[in-house]
Amino acid sequence: MKPVVPLILTFSGLFSATIQAEVSYRIDLTQPLHHSASVEVNFPKTSSSHFTVNLPVWRTGKYQVLPLADSIRSFSAKDEAGQPLPVVRMASGEWQVGLTQPTAVSVSYQLHANQLGERVAHIDGTHAFLDASGVFVYSPEFRDEAITVSMQVPDSWRSYSGMAKGEQAHSFVGTSYDVLVDSPIETGINHHRQFSADGRDYELVVWGEGNYDLDKMVADLTKLSGQANAIWEGYPFERYVYMVHATSGVSGATEHLNSTIIQRPRFSFRERKDYLGFIKTASHEFVHTWNVKAYRPVGLVPYDYQKENMSELLWLSEGSTSYFQSQLLLRAGVITVKEFFDDLAKRIAKNELTPGREVQSVAEASVNQWSSGDGDYAINHSANIYSEGVLASLALDFSLLDESGLKHSYRDLHKALYRDHRVPAGFDVSDVQQILMKLTGEDYNAWWQTHINSPLSLDFPALLKKAGLKMDYSKDSKSIPYTGMKPDSSLILTQVLRDSPAWNAGIVAGDEIVAINGLKVTAKGFDARIKDFKAGGQIEITLFSDDRLKSVLLTLGEQQSGQLMLKSVKKPSRSQKAFFEAWSGIDWPFDRKGLLKS
Repeated sequence: MKPVVPLILTFSGLFSATIQAEVSYRIDLTQPLHHSASVEVNFPKTSSSHFTVNLPVWRTGKYQVLPLADSIRSFSAKDEAGQPLPVVRMASGEWQVGLTQPTAVSVSYQLHANQLGERVAHIDGTHAFLDASGVFVYSPEFRDEAITVSMQVPDSWRSYSGMAKGEQAHSFVGTSYDVLVDSPIETGINHHRQFSADGRDYELVVWGEGNYDLDKMVADLTKLSGQANAIWEGYPFERYVYMVHATSGVSGATEHLNSTIIQRPRFSFRERKDYLGFIKTASHEFVHTWNVKAYRPVGLVPYDYQKENMSELLWLSEGSTSYFQSQLLLRAGVITVKEFFDDLAKRIAKNELTPGREVQSVAEASVNQWSSGDGDYAINHSANIYSEGVLASLALDFSLLDESGLKHSYRDLHKALYRDHRVPAGFDVSDVQQILMKLTGEDYNAWWQTHINSPLSLDFPALLKKAGLKMDYSKDSKSIPYTGMKPDSSLILTQVLRDSPAWNAGIVAGDEIVAINGLKVTAKGFDARIKDFKAGGQIEITLFSDDRLKSVLLTLGEQQSGQLMLKSVKKPSRSQKAFFEAWSGIDWPFDRKGLLKS
């Protein structure tokens, strides 16, 4: 590993180990079996009569208020002489310490850490994952002061973080609480690898056993990590840590300043389709190191840890990250062209089956993200900053390529955001539109109103044709009946799509299917039973609705079987091929017969 370089004030996340810490954290992890730890925090001398101590009510990367402070018990405070100080709980995630004279303040508390799936804090006999938002309190008065974290851990444990190592074993240092809260710690029994790409150092830390191949992971992460210069000029870090949890059930990921935590079911690495889920997630979080961590909308700069951070540009923060994740993997040769096309085709197909896209814009979805849910109402009345954000990004990318004569793309927008609006600055809609005008010479206000401030409606055939592509199904695809409803294993409907045959027949989510045409149906055989009929035909659905038995006549709709695919148009023109290459960053991948080259 290269020597740690001195801090430059860019939120780079890499800090000199010689920093003199002003706020010190100590956590005892030597009794981890019951998910518990003891925490002590020492603050410098303060003159405040009411010293405020906070624990965030949300964690970065998840735009949702969480009950993080519920994991804290036995909260107490002392002055510099070790005498108890009065503490009053003021709100969720806030304590007020009463002072009669200037003094340093020490607070201590018991932490219960069993939120693995939330990627906040998890402690057991094999490891501890510590995201400061759910572990370490802070005082707004000393938020910008340097910090140090010291840990007492079992002898066999090894500790890693995006922060620089401290002078003692199992300790880390940073320049502020903001660095601490965005630099999670993984300590325990784990696998560790180091590698380099494009002049930067990387680490892979894996906790948990599973069917992963460390050599393959390192090889592909090396290729991915070397592709950053396809979008941005420069790096916001010198060292980056990929943390991976191979777990029993939970999955997800969170981006941080110079690291990420990725969780996957422990036996979901070997099969190609499963491994693609992992490597796409790794790419997504890597992109976030720039987009969200190095530059983000003004509503999120600086982070306010005690309330929602609103922005109408979350679709750009999240959707464009999802959009770029496969592009970088394609350029790196980690995924094939077919896998790249399949991913985009699935997103288009999902969009077509999301009625909420006709109701809510991506701008409104961004503002509503903090209170958004899932389920039947969401899919019928809401857009998604990730799913629809990808397609809004696609539309904007193609518009930029069109308007600039292939000289500029969506990558150039993000390059400019990183160059000119890096944290602690931020950017708003007018900043984005000004960049678009500089790149194309065109005013994007009308485009923005149509595609961003209004529900997104795209003509995908016309859009894809620009890049010489068309949508199609396999030769064995056929028309099959369609109901628009989705039952769970108990035949209770979890989803009824708006304006679908089931919706128009008066069937609603929560209804329980009993029979079709008077014959009992099972959850396992539901789809097969529907296929016994023809599109346009009528069937009788018997169901319980609010515990009342009723029968409903349903006229079956029509849909195409099989998976949507992207193929080459017949006789693509030179301009279409050039558009594809400017968009994707790779050569035209089809032969003269329209087949993908090997």
